Amino acid sequence: MLKGKTKSGFVYQIADARLQNYELVEKISAYEDNPLELPKVVNLLLGEEQTKKLKDHLRTKDGLVPVDAIGKEIAEIFQEQAKLKKS
Repeated sequence: MLKGKTKSGFVYQIADARLQNYELVEKISAYEDNPLELPKVVNLLLGEEQTKKLKDHLRTKDGLVPVDAIGKEIAEIFQEQAKLKKS
């Protein structure tokens, strides 16, 4: 289980099975060529409930969820996972 908190304060828990999901790897690979795959990456990584929490966490006062903010949060989560693998 990967647990953590991003710099913005989003607390997450990701089951090992989600991190080892081949479909997640496929979507990450597709995302590199097509940024429109980001929602699928987020949902496969976090699941529906945590994805909703992340969007609410990042929602602006205008009710919008900035794409770049979602991307930064997911990148930070992956960086944390990479650090843990090395230790």
